[in-house]
Amino acid sequence: MTEWLATLTSWLAAHSSWLGLALLLASFAECLAVIGLLVPGTLILFALAMLAGGGVLGLGETLAVGFVGGLMGDLFSYALGRRYHQNIRRLRGIRSHPEWLLRAELYMQRYGMVSLLVGRFIGPLRPMLPLTAGMLDMPFPRFLLVSLLATAGWALAYLLPGWAAGAALRLPLPEGFWRELGYITASLALLLALSFYASLRGVRHTSALVAMLTGLWLSAIFIGWPRLGAIDQGLMQLIQTERQPSLDLAMVFITRLGDFDAQLYAGVALVLLVLLLRHWRAGLFAGLTLLGTALANDHLKHGIARARPEVLLEPLSTYSLPSGHASAAFALFLTLSVLAGRGEPVRMRVTWLALACLPAGAIALSRVYLGVHWPTDVLAGALLAAAVCAASLAAVQWRRPLAPLPAWHWALLLPVCLGLLLAYAWWELATASALYRYR
Repeated sequence: MTEWLATLTSWLAAHSSWLGLALLLASFAECLAVIGLLVPGTLILFALAMLAGGGVLGLGETLAVGFVGGLMGDLFSYALGRRYHQNIRRLRGIRSHPEWLLRAELYMQRYGMVSLLVGRFIGPLRPMLPLTAGMLDMPFPRFLLVSLLATAGWALAYLLPGWAAGAALRLPLPEGFWRELGYITASLALLLALSFYASLRGVRHTSALVAMLTGLWLSAIFIGWPRLGAIDQGLMQLIQTERQPSLDLAMVFITRLGDFDAQLYAGVALVLLVLLLRHWRAGLFAGLTLLGTALANDHLKHGIARARPEVLLEPLSTYSLPSGHASAAFALFLTLSVLAGRGEPVRMRVTWLALACLPAGAIALSRVYLGVHWPTDVLAGALLAAAVCAASLAAVQWRRPLAPLPAWHWALLLPVCLGLLLAYAWWELATASALYRYR
Protein backbone atom coordinates (compact mmCIF):
# COMPACT_ATOMS: atom_id res chain seq x y z
CA MET A 1 0.00 0.00 0.00
CA THR A 2 2.79 2.44 0.85
CA GLU A 3 4.46 1.73 -2.52
CA TRP A 4 1.21 2.35 -4.36
CA LEU A 5 0.61 5.60 -2.48
CA ALA A 6 4.20 6.72 -3.08
CA THR A 7 3.75 6.07 -6.81
CA LEU A 8 0.49 8.02 -6.86
CA THR A 9 1.90 11.03 -5.03
CA SER A 10 5.01 11.04 -7.22
CA TRP A 11 2.87 11.06 -10.36
CA LEU A 12 0.62 13.82 -9.01
CA ALA A 13 3.65 15.88 -8.01
CA ALA A 14 4.78 15.72 -11.64
CA HIS A 15 1.25 16.32 -13.01
CA SER A 16 -0.13 18.80 -10.48
CA SER A 17 -3.06 19.79 -12.71
CA TRP A 18 -4.70 16.47 -11.76
CA LEU A 19 -4.33 16.98 -8.01
CA GLY A 20 -7.69 18.69 -7.56
CA LEU A 21 -9.53 15.84 -9.29
CA ALA A 22 -7.58 13.26 -7.27
CA LEU A 23 -8.48 15.02 -4.04
CA LEU A 24 -12.13 15.19 -5.08
CA LEU A 25 -12.26 11.48 -5.87
CA ALA A 26 -10.41 10.51 -2.68
CA SER A 27 -12.83 12.55 -0.56
CA PHE A 28 -15.76 11.01 -2.43
CA ALA A 29 -14.46 7.46 -1.90
CA GLU A 30 -13.70 8.05 1.80
CA CYS A 31 -17.35 9.00 2.42
CA LEU A 32 -18.96 6.49 0.06
CA ALA A 33 -20.85 3.53 1.51
CA VAL A 34 -18.78 0.31 1.76
CA ILE A 35 -15.93 1.77 -0.34
CA GLY A 36 -15.01 4.08 2.53
CA LEU A 37 -14.45 1.02 4.72
CA LEU A 38 -12.05 -0.59 2.25
CA VAL A 39 -9.73 2.26 1.21
CA PRO A 40 -7.18 3.90 3.55
CA GLY A 41 -8.82 7.26 2.97
CA THR A 42 -7.27 9.10 5.91
CA LEU A 43 -3.73 8.33 4.76
CA ILE A 44 -4.50 9.18 1.13
CA LEU A 45 -6.20 12.46 2.03
CA PHE A 46 -3.27 13.52 4.21
CA ALA A 47 -0.81 12.81 1.39
CA LEU A 48 -2.89 14.66 -1.20
CA ALA A 49 -3.50 17.62 1.11
CA MET A 50 0.22 17.80 1.77
CA LEU A 51 0.87 17.99 -1.97
CA ALA A 52 -1.76 20.71 -2.25
CA GLY A 53 -0.09 22.70 0.54
CA GLY A 54 3.19 22.51 -1.35
CA GLY A 55 1.96 25.33 -3.59
CA VAL A 56 -0.50 23.59 -5.92
CA LEU A 57 -3.76 24.58 -4.20
CA GLY A 58 -4.56 27.25 -1.65
CA LEU A 59 -6.12 26.39 1.67
CA GLY A 60 -9.58 27.57 0.63
CA GLU A 61 -9.43 25.57 -2.60
CA THR A 62 -8.24 22.44 -0.80
CA LEU A 63 -11.02 22.61 1.79
CA ALA A 64 -13.63 23.39 -0.88
CA VAL A 65 -12.64 20.42 -3.05
CA GLY A 66 -12.62 18.08 -0.05
CA PHE A 67 -15.99 19.41 1.09
CA VAL A 68 -17.59 18.87 -2.31
CA GLY A 69 -16.16 15.35 -2.62
CA GLY A 70 -17.29 14.37 0.88
CA LEU A 71 -20.76 15.81 0.32
CA MET A 72 -21.06 13.92 -2.97
CA GLY A 73 -20.19 10.70 -1.15
CA ASP A 74 -22.86 11.39 1.46
CA LEU A 75 -25.54 12.21 -1.11
CA PHE A 76 -24.76 9.18 -3.27
CA SER A 77 -24.85 6.86 -0.24
CA TYR A 78 -28.13 8.41 0.92
CA ALA A 79 -29.61 7.95 -2.57
CA LEU A 80 -28.61 4.28 -2.55
CA GLY A 81 -30.38 3.80 0.76
CA ARG A 82 -33.55 5.53 -0.46
CA ARG A 83 -33.50 3.53 -3.70
CA TYR A 84 -33.06 0.04 -2.26
CA HIS A 85 -34.34 0.39 1.35
CA GLN A 86 -34.15 -2.99 3.10
CA ASN A 87 -32.93 -4.67 -0.10
CA ILE A 88 -29.63 -2.89 0.48
CA ARG A 89 -28.74 -5.84 2.72
CA ARG A 90 -28.54 -8.09 -0.34
CA LEU A 91 -25.90 -6.04 -2.13
CA ARG A 92 -22.44 -7.49 -2.49
CA GLY A 93 -20.15 -6.36 0.29
CA ILE A 94 -22.95 -5.65 2.74
CA ARG A 95 -24.30 -9.19 2.32
CA SER A 96 -20.88 -10.55 3.34
CA HIS A 97 -20.52 -8.13 6.27
CA PRO A 98 -24.00 -7.47 7.73
CA GLU A 99 -22.40 -6.08 10.91
CA TRP A 100 -21.36 -2.94 9.02
CA LEU A 101 -24.97 -1.95 8.42
CA LEU A 102 -26.27 -3.28 11.74
CA ARG A 103 -23.81 -1.16 13.69
CA ALA A 104 -24.87 1.96 11.80
CA GLU A 105 -28.56 1.15 12.29
CA LEU A 106 -28.21 0.74 16.03
CA TYR A 107 -26.19 3.94 16.28
CA MET A 108 -28.75 5.95 14.29
CA GLN A 109 -31.70 4.54 16.20
CA ARG A 110 -30.03 5.54 19.46
CA TYR A 111 -28.83 9.04 18.54
CA GLY A 112 -31.07 10.01 15.64
CA MET A 113 -29.97 12.98 13.56
CA VAL A 114 -27.04 13.69 15.88
CA SER A 115 -25.49 10.38 14.80
CA LEU A 116 -24.74 11.86 11.37
CA LEU A 117 -22.79 14.66 13.01
CA VAL A 118 -20.85 12.63 15.55
CA GLY A 119 -20.48 9.47 13.47
CA ARG A 120 -18.75 11.48 10.76
CA PHE A 121 -15.58 11.27 12.85
CA ILE A 122 -15.85 7.55 13.68
CA GLY A 123 -14.11 5.64 10.87
CA PRO A 124 -16.25 2.47 10.67
CA LEU A 125 -19.50 4.47 10.85
CA ARG A 126 -18.72 7.43 8.57
CA PRO A 127 -19.50 5.83 5.17
CA MET A 128 -22.44 3.73 6.42
CA LEU A 129 -24.55 6.32 8.25
CA PRO A 130 -25.74 8.25 5.14
CA LEU A 131 -26.72 4.92 3.56
CA THR A 132 -28.63 4.01 6.72
CA ALA A 133 -30.31 7.41 6.81
CA GLY A 134 -31.64 6.85 3.31
CA MET A 135 -32.69 3.29 4.10
CA LEU A 136 -34.65 4.52 7.13
CA ASP A 137 -36.29 7.31 5.08
CA MET A 138 -34.83 10.26 6.95
CA PRO A 139 -36.31 13.41 5.31
CA PHE A 140 -33.85 14.74 2.74
CA PRO A 141 -33.84 18.41 3.93
CA ARG A 142 -32.93 17.28 7.44
CA PHE A 143 -30.23 14.94 6.14
CA LEU A 144 -28.79 17.63 3.85
CA LEU A 145 -28.59 20.22 6.64
CA VAL A 146 -26.70 17.89 8.99
CA SER A 147 -24.52 16.57 6.18
CA LEU A 148 -23.46 20.09 5.20
CA LEU A 149 -22.38 20.86 8.76
CA ALA A 150 -20.69 17.50 9.31
CA THR A 151 -18.84 17.58 5.98
CA ALA A 152 -17.52 21.08 6.67
CA GLY A 153 -16.07 19.95 9.99
CA TRP A 154 -14.74 16.74 8.45
CA ALA A 155 -12.95 18.59 5.65
CA LEU A 156 -11.32 20.94 8.16
CA ALA A 157 -10.20 18.10 10.46
CA TYR A 158 -8.92 15.77 7.75
CA LEU A 159 -7.36 18.18 5.25
CA LEU A 160 -6.01 21.12 7.25
CA PRO A 161 -3.17 19.17 8.99
CA GLY A 162 -1.85 17.77 5.71
CA TRP A 163 -2.12 21.08 3.88
CA ALA A 164 -0.36 22.93 6.72
CA ALA A 165 2.46 20.36 6.72
CA GLY A 166 2.96 20.78 2.98
CA ALA A 167 2.89 24.57 3.19
CA ALA A 168 5.35 24.58 6.10
CA LEU A 169 7.86 22.53 4.10
CA ARG A 170 7.96 25.02 1.23
CA LEU A 171 8.24 28.24 3.26
CA PRO A 172 11.46 29.66 4.73
CA LEU A 173 10.44 29.30 8.37
CA PRO A 174 12.42 30.69 11.33
CA GLU A 175 15.27 28.65 12.73
CA GLY A 176 14.07 26.34 15.47
CA PHE A 177 10.51 26.13 14.11
CA TRP A 178 10.49 22.37 13.63
CA ARG A 179 12.15 21.71 16.97
CA GLU A 180 9.56 23.78 18.84
CA LEU A 181 6.72 22.26 16.82
CA GLY A 182 8.02 18.81 17.73
CA TYR A 183 8.12 19.67 21.43
CA ILE A 184 4.58 21.03 21.44
CA THR A 185 3.14 18.22 19.33
CA ALA A 186 4.79 15.52 21.43
CA SER A 187 3.72 17.12 24.71
CA LEU A 188 0.11 17.51 23.58
CA ALA A 189 0.05 13.93 22.29
CA LEU A 190 1.36 12.73 25.66
CA LEU A 191 -1.29 14.77 27.48
CA LEU A 192 -4.07 13.31 25.34
CA ALA A 193 -2.70 9.78 25.66
CA LEU A 194 -2.48 9.98 29.46
CA SER A 195 -5.98 11.44 29.71
CA PHE A 196 -7.46 8.78 27.43
CA TYR A 197 -5.63 5.98 29.21
CA ALA A 198 -6.87 7.16 32.61
CA SER A 199 -10.46 7.31 31.30
CA LEU A 200 -10.23 3.94 29.59
CA ARG A 201 -8.83 2.26 32.69
CA GLY A 202 -11.40 3.85 34.95
CA VAL A 203 -8.82 5.56 37.15
CA ARG A 204 -10.42 7.03 40.25
CA HIS A 205 -11.07 10.77 39.99
CA THR A 206 -9.94 10.86 36.36
CA SER A 207 -11.32 14.38 35.89
CA ALA A 208 -9.15 15.72 38.73
CA LEU A 209 -6.11 14.00 37.22
CA VAL A 210 -6.84 15.49 33.79
CA ALA A 211 -7.29 18.93 35.35
CA MET A 212 -3.91 18.64 37.08
CA LEU A 213 -2.12 17.44 33.94
CA THR A 214 -3.70 20.12 31.77
CA GLY A 215 -2.79 22.74 34.37
CA LEU A 216 0.84 21.63 34.23
CA TRP A 217 0.93 21.91 30.44
CA LEU A 218 -0.74 25.32 30.67
CA SER A 219 1.86 26.48 33.20
CA ALA A 220 4.59 25.37 30.80
CA ILE A 221 3.08 27.61 28.10
CA PHE A 222 2.90 30.58 30.46
CA ILE A 223 6.52 30.11 31.52
CA GLY A 224 7.95 29.19 28.13
CA TRP A 225 6.12 31.41 25.64
CA PRO A 226 9.09 33.83 25.27
CA ARG A 227 11.11 30.82 24.04
CA LEU A 228 8.49 29.80 21.48
CA GLY A 229 9.02 32.71 19.14
CA ALA A 230 10.01 30.52 16.19
CA ILE A 231 6.77 28.55 16.14
CA ASP A 232 4.68 31.68 16.73
CA GLN A 233 6.39 33.60 13.95
CA GLY A 234 6.44 30.59 11.62
CA LEU A 235 2.78 29.69 11.99
CA MET A 236 1.74 33.33 11.77
CA GLN A 237 3.76 33.68 8.56
CA LEU A 238 2.28 30.47 7.17
CA ILE A 239 -1.30 31.56 7.83
CA GLN A 240 -0.84 35.17 6.71
CA THR A 241 0.47 34.04 3.32
CA GLU A 242 -2.91 32.41 2.71
CA ARG A 243 -5.01 35.48 3.42
CA GLN A 244 -7.39 36.29 0.61
CA PRO A 245 -10.58 38.38 0.36
CA SER A 246 -12.76 35.30 -0.20
CA LEU A 247 -11.68 33.92 3.21
CA ASP A 248 -11.60 37.17 5.16
CA LEU A 249 -15.37 37.52 5.45
CA ALA A 250 -15.80 33.90 6.51
CA MET A 251 -13.09 34.26 9.17
CA VAL A 252 -14.65 37.45 10.51
CA PHE A 253 -17.99 35.64 10.83
CA ILE A 254 -16.33 32.71 12.61
CA THR A 255 -14.42 34.95 15.01
CA ARG A 256 -17.67 36.74 15.90
CA LEU A 257 -18.92 33.44 17.28
CA GLY A 258 -16.29 33.79 20.00
CA ASP A 259 -17.06 37.41 20.94
CA PHE A 260 -17.70 38.06 24.62
CA ASP A 261 -21.36 38.98 24.06
CA ALA A 262 -22.04 35.93 21.88
CA GLN A 263 -20.48 33.56 24.39
CA LEU A 264 -22.25 35.32 27.26
CA TYR A 265 -25.68 34.94 25.67
CA ALA A 266 -25.11 31.29 24.77
CA GLY A 267 -23.56 30.45 28.14
CA VAL A 268 -26.32 32.08 30.19
CA ALA A 269 -28.95 30.40 28.03
CA LEU A 270 -27.29 27.01 28.52
CA VAL A 271 -27.08 27.32 32.30
CA LEU A 272 -30.63 28.65 32.67
CA LEU A 273 -32.14 25.99 30.42
CA VAL A 274 -30.30 23.18 32.20
CA LEU A 275 -31.52 24.50 35.55
CA LEU A 276 -35.08 24.96 34.28
CA LEU A 277 -35.00 21.33 33.16
CA ARG A 278 -34.08 20.48 36.78
CA HIS A 279 -30.57 19.23 36.14
CA TRP A 280 -29.10 21.04 39.13
CA ARG A 281 -25.65 19.49 39.18
CA ALA A 282 -25.28 19.77 35.41
CA GLY A 283 -26.19 23.45 35.68
CA LEU A 284 -23.61 23.88 38.45
CA PHE A 285 -20.96 22.22 36.30
CA ALA A 286 -21.77 24.44 33.31
CA GLY A 287 -21.77 27.60 35.44
CA LEU A 288 -18.46 26.74 37.12
CA THR A 289 -16.78 25.97 33.80
CA LEU A 290 -17.96 29.04 31.91
CA LEU A 291 -17.58 31.56 34.73
CA GLY A 292 -14.33 30.07 36.01
CA THR A 293 -12.76 30.15 32.54
CA ALA A 294 -13.79 33.78 31.97
CA LEU A 295 -12.43 34.96 35.33
CA ALA A 296 -9.19 33.00 35.03
CA ASN A 297 -8.60 34.28 31.51
CA ASP A 298 -9.05 37.90 32.52
CA HIS A 299 -6.66 37.68 35.48
CA LEU A 300 -4.01 35.72 33.58
CA LYS A 301 -4.13 38.01 30.56
CA HIS A 302 -3.48 41.14 32.60
CA GLY A 303 -0.94 39.37 34.76
CA ILE A 304 1.17 38.18 31.83
CA ALA A 305 0.60 41.32 29.69
CA ARG A 306 1.85 39.89 26.41
CA ALA A 307 1.63 42.22 23.40
CA ARG A 308 -0.53 41.27 20.45
CA PRO A 309 0.90 40.59 16.95
CA GLU A 310 1.68 43.60 14.78
CA VAL A 311 -0.55 42.39 11.96
CA LEU A 312 -3.49 44.55 13.02
CA LEU A 313 -3.75 48.01 11.52
CA GLU A 314 -5.48 49.20 14.69
CA PRO A 315 -4.02 47.17 17.61
CA LEU A 316 -6.45 46.32 20.37
CA SER A 317 -5.86 47.74 23.81
CA THR A 318 -6.11 44.41 25.63
CA TYR A 319 -3.32 41.88 26.01
CA SER A 320 -2.88 38.68 24.09
CA LEU A 321 -2.14 35.65 26.31
CA PRO A 322 -4.32 33.61 26.72
CA SER A 323 -6.85 34.21 23.96
CA GLY A 324 -10.25 35.12 25.38
CA HIS A 325 -12.08 33.97 22.26
CA ALA A 326 -10.32 30.59 22.32
CA SER A 327 -10.87 29.99 26.02
CA ALA A 328 -14.55 31.02 25.89
CA ALA A 329 -15.28 28.92 22.79
CA PHE A 330 -13.54 25.83 24.14
CA ALA A 331 -15.27 26.25 27.52
CA LEU A 332 -18.72 26.39 25.92
CA PHE A 333 -18.26 23.53 23.47
CA LEU A 334 -16.40 21.31 25.93
CA THR A 335 -19.22 21.84 28.43
CA LEU A 336 -21.76 20.77 25.83
CA SER A 337 -19.69 17.73 24.86
CA VAL A 338 -19.17 16.62 28.47
CA LEU A 339 -22.91 16.82 29.15
CA ALA A 340 -23.65 14.97 25.90
CA GLY A 341 -21.26 12.17 26.83
CA ARG A 342 -22.69 11.41 30.26
CA GLY A 343 -23.62 7.75 30.53
CA GLU A 344 -21.76 6.83 27.32
CA PRO A 345 -18.74 4.51 26.89
CA VAL A 346 -15.29 6.09 27.05
CA ARG A 347 -14.74 6.01 23.29
CA MET A 348 -18.03 7.78 22.70
CA ARG A 349 -17.21 10.45 25.28
CA VAL A 350 -13.86 11.01 23.58
CA THR A 351 -15.63 11.35 20.24
CA TRP A 352 -17.91 14.04 21.68
CA LEU A 353 -14.89 15.91 23.03
CA ALA A 354 -13.12 15.69 19.66
CA LEU A 355 -16.24 16.95 17.93
CA ALA A 356 -16.44 19.91 20.32
CA CYS A 357 -12.89 20.89 19.41
CA LEU A 358 -13.85 21.49 15.77
CA PRO A 359 -16.00 24.63 16.13
CA ALA A 360 -13.88 25.87 19.02
CA GLY A 361 -10.71 25.22 17.02
CA ALA A 362 -12.14 27.09 14.03
CA ILE A 363 -12.79 30.13 16.24
CA ALA A 364 -9.27 29.91 17.64
CA LEU A 365 -7.77 29.58 14.14
CA SER A 366 -9.71 32.63 12.96
CA ARG A 367 -7.95 34.72 15.63
CA VAL A 368 -4.54 33.76 14.24
CA TYR A 369 -5.74 34.25 10.65
CA LEU A 370 -6.92 37.77 11.44
CA GLY A 371 -3.65 38.54 13.22
CA VAL A 372 -5.29 39.17 16.59
CA HIS A 373 -3.48 36.43 18.53
CA TRP A 374 -0.31 34.37 18.38
CA PRO A 375 -0.72 30.59 17.97
CA THR A 376 0.46 29.98 21.54
CA ASP A 377 -2.23 32.41 22.73
CA VAL A 378 -5.02 30.24 21.36
CA LEU A 379 -3.29 27.06 22.57
CA ALA A 380 -3.14 28.53 26.07
CA GLY A 381 -6.82 29.51 25.82
CA ALA A 382 -7.79 25.96 24.87
CA LEU A 383 -5.72 24.44 27.69
CA LEU A 384 -7.16 26.90 30.20
CA ALA A 385 -10.73 25.98 29.24
CA ALA A 386 -9.91 22.26 29.37
CA ALA A 387 -8.30 22.58 32.81
CA VAL A 388 -11.23 24.53 34.28
CA CYS A 389 -13.74 22.18 32.64
CA ALA A 390 -12.03 19.09 34.06
CA ALA A 391 -11.68 20.68 37.51
CA SER A 392 -15.36 21.69 37.54
CA LEU A 393 -16.41 18.20 36.49
CA ALA A 394 -14.23 16.67 39.20
CA ALA A 395 -15.78 18.92 41.84
CA VAL A 396 -19.36 18.20 40.79
CA GLN A 397 -18.78 14.45 40.37
CA TRP A 398 -16.68 13.92 43.48
CA ARG A 399 -19.34 11.80 45.17
CA ARG A 400 -21.32 10.45 42.20
CA PRO A 401 -21.33 10.84 38.39
CA LEU A 402 -23.55 13.30 36.57
CA ALA A 403 -26.74 11.78 35.24
CA PRO A 404 -27.18 11.85 31.44
CA LEU A 405 -29.61 14.36 29.97
CA PRO A 406 -32.61 12.91 28.09
CA ALA A 407 -32.35 13.05 24.31
CA TRP A 408 -35.29 15.42 23.93
CA HIS A 409 -33.59 17.97 26.17
CA TRP A 410 -30.79 18.19 23.60
CA ALA A 411 -33.37 19.04 20.97
CA LEU A 412 -33.84 22.26 22.99
CA LEU A 413 -30.34 22.98 24.29
CA LEU A 414 -28.33 22.66 21.08
CA PRO A 415 -30.58 24.74 18.80
CA VAL A 416 -30.86 27.52 21.37
CA CYS A 417 -27.12 27.77 22.10
CA LEU A 418 -25.96 27.43 18.52
CA GLY A 419 -28.78 29.64 17.26
CA LEU A 420 -27.77 32.45 19.61
CA LEU A 421 -24.14 32.24 18.47
CA LEU A 422 -25.05 32.26 14.78
CA ALA A 423 -27.64 35.01 15.15
CA TYR A 424 -25.17 37.25 16.99
CA ALA A 425 -22.40 36.68 14.43
CA TRP A 426 -24.76 37.33 11.52
CA TRP A 427 -26.14 40.49 13.14
CA GLU A 428 -22.67 41.88 13.88
CA LEU A 429 -21.48 41.13 10.37
CA ALA A 430 -24.59 42.63 8.78
CA THR A 431 -24.37 45.73 10.97
CA ALA A 432 -20.70 46.25 10.14
CA SER A 433 -21.40 45.88 6.41
CA ALA A 434 -24.27 48.37 6.61
CA LEU A 435 -22.10 50.90 8.43
CA TYR A 436 -19.31 50.44 5.86
CA ARG A 437 -21.72 51.09 2.96
CA TYR A 438 -23.18 54.12 4.75
CA ARG A 439 -19.77 55.68 5.19
